[in-house]
Amino acid sequence: MGMKGKVALGAVVGIVVIGAVSANSGDDSSDSTSSDKGSSSSAQAKTGGEKEAAQAAEEKKIAFEGDGDFEVGSDIKPGTYRTTGNDDGMCYWERAKDSSGEMDSLLANDNVTGSSYVTVKASDKLFKSSDCNDWEAVDTKTKGSPAARMSGDGGMFRVGADIAPGTYKSTGNEDDMCYWERTKDAEHGLDSIIANDNVTGSAIVTISASDTYFKTSGCTDWKKTG
Repeated sequence: MGMKGKVALGAVVGIVVIGAVSANSGDDSSDSTSSDKGSSSSAQAKTGGEKEAAQAAEEKKIAFEGDGDFEVGSDIKPGTYRTTGNDDGMCYWERAKDSSGEMDSLLANDNVTGSSYVTVKASDKLFKSSDCNDWEAVDTKTKGSPAARMSGDGGMFRVGADIAPGTYKSTGNEDDMCYWERTKDAEHGLDSIIANDNVTGSAIVTISASDTYFKTSGCTDWKKTG
C-alpha cells in the first residue's frame, strides 16, 4: 500500500512538527379535464423552473473538483475556498509556487478531516487536491448562523460564520492527540497561527471575535462555556 509521499506541516507552540501522512471524498401527470390541463402544465413548468434554478445554484457553488492539479489564474481564480464532509482523513491539498513537484515549491499543505478553508493567492502557481470533496468558493464577507458547539475532529471553522467567538471546552482527550489552532487567515503558513496546542485531558480555549478561523483535530467535541 503506497503512501502519498506528502507531509502536512504544522506548528505547535512555535515548534514545527511533522504531521502523519494519510495512506493513499417522475412523471406526476394524471387524468384531468381539459380546463385543468392549462393550470397543471403551468404549475409543472414553474416547478421545473425552480428545480433548474436550484440545480444551477448548487452547481455554481462548486468551484473545482477535489482531485487534480489546478493552475492559478487559468483553472482557478485567487480567492478563499472550502471543502467539507471529508470523513476518512484521505483529503490532501497543497499550495505551490511552481509545478516542479519539488519540496522547495511547497508553500502550504494539509491533510484534512472534516472541513478546510484555503486562501489561494494570486502569486501561487498551482493548487493540488487529492481525495477531497469538491471545493466551493467562499464569500468571506458574509456571516452565517454561528454555533456554540463544534466537532472536535471537524477541521476548520470560520469565526462569526460557523462558530461564535467565546470560551470553549473539550474534555476527556487522551494521549496528547487533541490539537487546536487559532488562526488569522487561511493561508496555512506559520505566520497564520495566533496560538495552538496539543492537549491531554481538558482543553479550554478562548476564541476572539478578531480571530478568523479555529482549527481542531483529534479532540472531543467542543462546547461554548462563556
